[in-house]
Amino acid sequence: MIYSKNKIALVDCNSFYVSCERLFNPSIIKKPVVVLSNNDGCVISRSTEAKLLGIKMGEPYFKVEKIVKKNDIKVFSSNYSLYGDISRRVMKTLKQFSPQIEIYSIDEAFLNLSSIKDDDLLEFGNQIRKIVLKWTGIPTSIGIASTKTLSKAANHIAKKEKSGVINLINSKEIDKILEKIKINDVWGVGRQLTKFYIKNKINTAYQLKNMSNNWIKKNTNVFGSRTAMELKGVSCISLEVHQEKRKNCCVSRSFGNKVTRLEELKEAITTHCLNAAEKIRIDGQTTKKITVFIRTSPFQKDRNYYANAKDVDLPFETNDSIELVKQALIVLKCIYKNGYRYQKAGIILSGLKDINIYKKNLFSTISNEEKRGKLMKAIDYTNIKYGRNALSIAQAGLKKKWNIKRQHSSKIDTACFELLPAVRA
Repeated sequence: MIYSKNKIALVDCNSFYVSCERLFNPSIIKKPVVVLSNNDGCVISRSTEAKLLGIKMGEPYFKVEKIVKKNDIKVFSSNYSLYGDISRRVMKTLKQFSPQIEIYSIDEAFLNLSSIKDDDLLEFGNQIRKIVLKWTGIPTSIGIASTKTLSKAANHIAKKEKSGVINLINSKEIDKILEKIKINDVWGVGRQLTKFYIKNKINTAYQLKNMSNNWIKKNTNVFGSRTAMELKGVSCISLEVHQEKRKNCCVSRSFGNKVTRLEELKEAITTHCLNAAEKIRIDGQTTKKITVFIRTSPFQKDRNYYANAKDVDLPFETNDSIELVKQALIVLKCIYKNGYRYQKAGIILSGLKDINIYKKNLFSTISNEEKRGKLMKAIDYTNIKYGRNALSIAQAGLKKKWNIKRQHSSKIDTACFELLPAVRA
């Protein structure tokens, strides 16, 4: 019976956004599919079939539109409320296998598998894949290794393997696998560092692993040194199982159509403010500072560029949507200029603090604060149960002509009964 000291698994959902769309639309399984970013701008998720047709990640949609039409590629606008809900289901399922979990992104998580026997790791990885697929419908790939960087490398290869699981614990194939991974695909190696390494004839993860640590320290930084050491099997990046609460909360969107009227900007800022307030209430936080910003498109050659932002310090800590919207609209009036075609607006809540250390406001009655608190709880409960914006305020508007473009929306919302697919027997 052998137990290695560190055993870390990286579980990554395959083409996550595409997989979420396929979950509610089985007719597009095994067909080329892409998901687009906000305002249907760029490709942000591709199925394997779409990759084989030459669709690149981050490619502007207008550049690949001909390939899409020629090959009948299915196109979807991004649906982040759906993806967020499915992600929570996946992460909740993963916690069944290890209480020590670091949720790295919406579709990735590191698991501590140190309690599992070395000989059982491969079978355990396959069990994770099987259960996640059964309980959530999302296919995954898993890389298991002694460090986070090596588990990332293992996962990179696992995506291409039919088994979907690569285990590098006590493996003699580590160097062969690292030889297959290009330097730009190594976790922690960005664009500038990639250029530097290639210039110095370091083209693969294997070559980086075998570089002198002194040379790496001298020519890069502490992060570059950590990456190289992790490739050697020395754990330098620990699991962050306790997630720190956010210090700032930003909600912003580019408009589907350019906005010129103050009333439409008010609707956008109100909507963003309501979303931000809901987020910090869910995290049990309050704010004392609001920043509102607006800008026109920097690519408008025919008109002058205008961008502005302004802060306001609140008299007391709060997470009250009504109070935050009131202050945000006062700020918007100060920075708005007539005659411009605005492309983007947003709001930032800064200096977030835990609600437990919130000090009562001396200038308002306790009963009033309690009533407002109950009102916010009622609004959040209703919106969680019946879908976001089921309860809102009039200033957020109804038609929202400024909203982002979603011409290819699948119109699926797991929090709304009307938008759930119907099954006919």
